[in-house]
Amino acid sequence: MKTRSLLPLAALWLAASAAQALPSGAAATAASKAVRGCHLPGVTDTLRCVTIDVPVDHAKPGGDKLKIHVTIAPAHRQGTRGDPLFVLAGGPGEAGSDVAPLLSTAFNRVRATRDIVFIDQRGTGRSGKLDCKSKPEHERMTEDQLEAELRSCIAATKAPFAAYTTDAAARDIEAVRTALGYGTVNVFGGSYGTRLGQAYARLYPQSVRSLVLDGVAAPDQVIPAGAKDGQAALDKLFAQCAKDAGCNKTYPNLRAEYEGLVAKLEAAPLKLNLPDPRTAQPVEITMTASRFLGTVHGILYSPADARRLPFLVHSAAQGRWQPFIARQNLSGDFGGEGHIATLLHFAVVCAEDVPRMTPELLAADKGKLTKTLADKIPSLCKALNVPAVPYKEPARIEAPALLLSGALDPVTPPHRAETAAKYMSRAQHVVVDNVGHGVSQLGCAPRLLRAFLDKPQDKLDAACLKEIPPPTFQLGSFGPQP
Repeated sequence: MKTRSLLPLAALWLAASAAQALPSGAAATAASKAVRGCHLPGVTDTLRCVTIDVPVDHAKPGGDKLKIHVTIAPAHRQGTRGDPLFVLAGGPGEAGSDVAPLLSTAFNRVRATRDIVFIDQRGTGRSGKLDCKSKPEHERMTEDQLEAELRSCIAATKAPFAAYTTDAAARDIEAVRTALGYGTVNVFGGSYGTRLGQAYARLYPQSVRSLVLDGVAAPDQVIPAGAKDGQAALDKLFAQCAKDAGCNKTYPNLRAEYEGLVAKLEAAPLKLNLPDPRTAQPVEITMTASRFLGTVHGILYSPADARRLPFLVHSAAQGRWQPFIARQNLSGDFGGEGHIATLLHFAVVCAEDVPRMTPELLAADKGKLTKTLADKIPSLCKALNVPAVPYKEPARIEAPALLLSGALDPVTPPHRAETAAKYMSRAQHVVVDNVGHGVSQLGCAPRLLRAFLDKPQDKLDAACLKEIPPPTFQLGSFGPQP
């Protein structure tokens, strides 16, 4: 699942069966008037889409409204289960409709007996996406120019940023459940979606049958302060390369090469003249320390991607930057629709995370991978001018919960789930050795999701996840080893 916390413009600045019906019930009958067949990118099935009006401010139900887009993938077997799986995407800023392709992977077993309901959080996807236009020229702008573009985008946006909080999004979920006529629901959250899922379970405990949280954010986690977790994942990668005969032989000085590149870029940006990886036309690119570190951090999310990092670092250390630039472009491509909503991301983080970025927290957050974000975002937050959301001691969650962690995760490593589990009465935590950020679509995980949702009160036997092998390292230009 895509769970990147930054999107193209921001990332470049900071890192330089259609006939099936809806569930029965009077509310569903009313909602079904607006239901239509629809298709989403990456999904071959005809799905069902509906738009539900919610208050901009839930304290003023008679006030202005927002339209929340919901996509329903009906259960393959009708009449078998009345408890759907509500899917909450990551970011903050990713939409439920963006992760609908998970129907064929993570949710293929679950959908046999349950509706899968993808919710576009307010300000994302088809729910009034708060975004900035991504342009090809952004890749060649300086970080100051990119920040100016962001500030201009913020100033031109009339949306009430203060209304786009996790709490408001959780209340939207309840409005969706009620409008569609569902009883208790199961909630799946990935990455930031785990924060939203926990918030919903605390606000509406009577509505939640079970929780599946993949890449778990702890209640006290501050998103921009992730340098220590990122550095731990990078150190693990260096250690794995040193223990792998092929990787160690090919890149015997990997850590020194990496640290040398960081030191060189921190001393001064590097002007690169090379063929554009997309067009092959000559182009001048400025590589800065923040862009380099941001790209490295993004690569660490996926172990398969991370196993290419030694090749990318070594090539750059030898002066051949083309492979690294090509990989950097993946996080800032111009696909448009599937990108995380830039301004929604900042609205949430500026209100909920930045106010908790104390000097003590930042001093303890050792590492460099996310330091640019932590240093620069407070200034940008002033432009959004959102009030701080006070941190509250989390209430206990009584619903059964399955927590999934990848041992190599650079942003929500296992210790984050362990902290979250302290506030849950019935939590099962599964750590998968050779996995990074996102477990649900790998190996036997889809089968385990179905088993847990069928009997969430039972102990889950997750031993099969140990069979997921580590990816091989890339030792040359022809890709990873067989």
